[in-house]
Amino acid sequence: MHPPFPKIVAHANPHYARLGGEAAVRRLVERFYALMCELPEAAAIRAMHPQDLRHAKEKLFMFLSGWLGGPPLYAERHGPPRLGRAHAGFGIDRAARDAWMLCMTRTLEEQVPDAELRAQLLAAFAKVADSIVRH
Repeated sequence: MHPPFPKIVAHANPHYARLGGEAAVRRLVERFYALMCELPEAAAIRAMHPQDLRHAKEKLFMFLSGWLGGPPLYAERHGPPRLGRAHAGFGIDRAARDAWMLCMTRTLEEQVPDAELRAQLLAAFAKVADSIVRH
């Protein structure tokens, strides 16, 4: 008799649950955009966004929800995330990437007390940020 096939878990990424679920992801998004508005180093990326950030916040929340292993809200509403294409018109350069990472790094430092989880998230965010840089 053959051993049973391993069960495939649709949301194997544990980060969503480790962060604290929906409420924690919403707090991350709120703090990230607050820092984008506050930090002089982020002025260029803030200028890439509309004055009213509600839509941007909701899209980031939906994306992060699925990306972190929670409900795939972005994919359900907009289809698979295509970050490169979605950001292509903004001319994301290394300076913009660094400003975005500064905001996300500070957000995670403030809101994720688990050092191991924070390091995993920072590494993953850096890969994503690097992937949309247009030289």
